[in-house]
Amino acid sequence: MSSLIDTTVLAAFRWQTRHAMKLRDDGATVPTAPGRPVSLYLHVPFCEVLCPFCSFHRVQYRRETARRYFSALRAELRRYHRDGFVFSNVYVGGGTPTVSPPELIETLQLIRELFPVKDISVETNPKDLRPDVIEQLKAVGVNRLSVGVQSFDDRLLREMDRYEKYGSSREIIEHLEAAAPHFATLNVDMIYNLPHQDRASLERDLDVVLRLKANQVSLYPLMSAKSTTLKMNQAMGKPDPTRLRGFYDLILGKLRPAFTPQSGWCFSRNAGAIDEYIVEAEDYVGLGSGAFSYVGGTMYATTFSIHSYIDRVGRGLTGITGHRPLSPSEQLKQTFLMRMFGLKLDKPWIHEHYGKRFERALWPTLTAFKLIGAIEEDATSYRLTDRGMYDWVLMMSAFFESVNAFREQMRGRIKAELEDHADMAPAPSA
Repeated sequence: MSSLIDTTVLAAFRWQTRHAMKLRDDGATVPTAPGRPVSLYLHVPFCEVLCPFCSFHRVQYRRETARRYFSALRAELRRYHRDGFVFSNVYVGGGTPTVSPPELIETLQLIRELFPVKDISVETNPKDLRPDVIEQLKAVGVNRLSVGVQSFDDRLLREMDRYEKYGSSREIIEHLEAAAPHFATLNVDMIYNLPHQDRASLERDLDVVLRLKANQVSLYPLMSAKSTTLKMNQAMGKPDPTRLRGFYDLILGKLRPAFTPQSGWCFSRNAGAIDEYIVEAEDYVGLGSGAFSYVGGTMYATTFSIHSYIDRVGRGLTGITGHRPLSPSEQLKQTFLMRMFGLKLDKPWIHEHYGKRFERALWPTLTAFKLIGAIEEDATSYRLTDRGMYDWVLMMSAFFESVNAFREQMRGRIKAELEDHADMAPAPSA
């Protein structure tokens, strides 16, 4: 019965969100600064290794293209500063942001000069946890480092084509232990429900996490896209979705009480750890090729062509080439999804921002989740139960599936550039 309910919840959510990423092509639309600090996401799409399961916008690293790209990123940062945007925290993702440390450091230095940022989070891989890189990141104010590990199982690392590139589990553990003392939050990014991952393998991964000095772990169910499915199936096999619930229950059971959930898939040893997802943020700006923004109730997407991005910024434009205003109902659902993913939704905040409109509009949804035991309500808040946390992981996975479908559509327009982006002239907006 529980599995049937989970399937029904996920199907209903997919039906509601299937049009969410149908953005209109429009290179002239630019967000207006909301008059309050917002979150900033920078996308660095370069990787030395293109993992077969990854559905994010990424390309093979080319030094000269990366140099021009980072230069365009800094130019666009200056433009947003002139337009009145204020960024309070920064998350740099990819790709692999640390693929070119000098360019990354120069970009972060500019951000600190222009904006009153409090937290800077950067993604990296185990290979880049070198003393010189760690010291540079620490010096520029990075206080959260998120390391893409995926698994400590050497067999699985080989299947993901990561063993030779990023090291064995023993080497990865050594790198993590050396980096941990240097950052307020050291996050270990993991994936579960890999095709050949069994319960014993996942349990061993969790045991390693519990022994590490790292104070945060993010565990994501394997998410893919049509464009990567064939390659992933050939390299790794097919995942079994029926194992998800059991794996998630194992994660909760093993990590508690040493780790406390901060979201459906992020767990921290201490309350002060910084999470990747700023669930309290009402607006965020994404800069760089393939980034998304949500400002003032409108979703924006930047061009997925790296050369077009560099060209557009060089001509004084932003990288934005698509947008979609969300209806009032869609905005409420967006807020509900993101806020509850942070495990609770405070009633005083709801009443301050929406009055009675929020609960009136979402009453059927709130009632349904309470009936299946996913949400508990008290006088001050709505909170996710363990059952609800799992449901929200399913829904967030479905949300990212729609994002991946949009990525596939946009990347399909620049197929030639992706095959050899370094040798192409500036491409049309995509």
